[in-house]
Amino acid sequence: MSNLIVLGAQWGDEGKGKIVDLFSEKFHAVARYQGGHNAGHTVYIGERKFVLKLIPSGVLRPGVQAVIGNGVVIDPKALLEEIHGLEEMGVDVKAQLKISNRAHIIFPFHRTLEKISEGREGHVAIGTTSRGIGPCYEDKVARRGIRVADFVDSDFAQLYRALAEDKQLIATAFKLTDRVDFKEILEQYKQFAIEIRPLVCDTQHLLNGLIREGKSVLFEGAQGTMLDIDFGTYPFVTSSSAAAGGACTGTGVAPNKIDGIVGVSKAYITRVGAGPFPSEDLTELGEEIRRRGNEFGSVTGRPRRCGWFDVPLLRYTAEVNGFDSLIITKLDVLDELKEIPVCVAYEVDGKVVHEMPASTRRMEAIKPVFERLPGWQTKTQGVAQMDKLPKAAQNYLKFLAERTGVEIGSVSNGPERNETMIIPGSKLEKLLQ
Repeated sequence: MSNLIVLGAQWGDEGKGKIVDLFSEKFHAVARYQGGHNAGHTVYIGERKFVLKLIPSGVLRPGVQAVIGNGVVIDPKALLEEIHGLEEMGVDVKAQLKISNRAHIIFPFHRTLEKISEGREGHVAIGTTSRGIGPCYEDKVARRGIRVADFVDSDFAQLYRALAEDKQLIATAFKLTDRVDFKEILEQYKQFAIEIRPLVCDTQHLLNGLIREGKSVLFEGAQGTMLDIDFGTYPFVTSSSAAAGGACTGTGVAPNKIDGIVGVSKAYITRVGAGPFPSEDLTELGEEIRRRGNEFGSVTGRPRRCGWFDVPLLRYTAEVNGFDSLIITKLDVLDELKEIPVCVAYEVDGKVVHEMPASTRRMEAIKPVFERLPGWQTKTQGVAQMDKLPKAAQNYLKFLAERTGVEIGSVSNGPERNETMIIPGSKLEKLLQ
């Protein structure tokens, strides 16, 4: 069995949670490597719906080790609420979950600071979830953050006071002192630390130990490559490394231990929040895709912006990540369409280009160049084999594979675990053996 990275090939919300849940029964451990509780992974098991924000989707498979890596930022209150919610649904979380002692802690004042930043006059709002993720990463990079190892230590209060003094100055400057009770936060977080402490360990040592024993690890990304802090549509991005490289820095597992990298992409494309979106459809057809795909954020409930499959974007994310295979989700959402547009190139400043521009101005200036493929207008949900799909659906998938240069190793055409087909003979099938 291989050590495999599964991550988003677009702007997130591609259906990674379902895919990781499906694959995780074949792995000994599933490790989340970046992001915070702003990333919701939705998994349907029968009539039950699980929304996972911090805990890896593999926790829904009994006996699979679930790991929150050092690259993740953790809100202890949100984590404990998620643990208790899963326990009420019969999941034995504490028997499976381990938390990196090198992950960083989110405090309530991080959320307050993010709301100030997003709402201040003259600032271009990025469209964050205002959960404090960005400010926590800022403290991490500025070398003033508090890591889990220190959080569960008996001397936590001393470190907290040093960080709180820094935030107190900002709160005073913005006249927010009545809204931030630093002493109350300290007492509350001391209680959180007591409950979290038994779950904490050196997860890089744990994961590398499993690999040395010949066991397999599935690395789970949050968000998507186009939200990566380096390679996304900066500054309209998340604050962490959502691309494949983040799996190594976010868990402490070396690149030469990774056997395969798999991208997850919708059969169309969506985006949440502000920022460039070349193939966005602002017509009633885009609204129809939103309704049919139930395109609303699993964490925030925000409506997702909807558009058409973007070939240059996928070629770009495939190059950045080195995809061995691509998983296409939500094919069934396109079932009723007579014609399906696909963005195959960009027109920028009067020139047709096939590469992803780096600058925001050039990204926003893109005019998509579309090719239109015939739809199949036949139900695909429940079809379990590629050759049983309507011919037009097969041709659509073949077109995407040829234009992006990446094989399609799996197709999902429904929300359930069993509504995903693995293509026989694909690289993905071999990686999962």
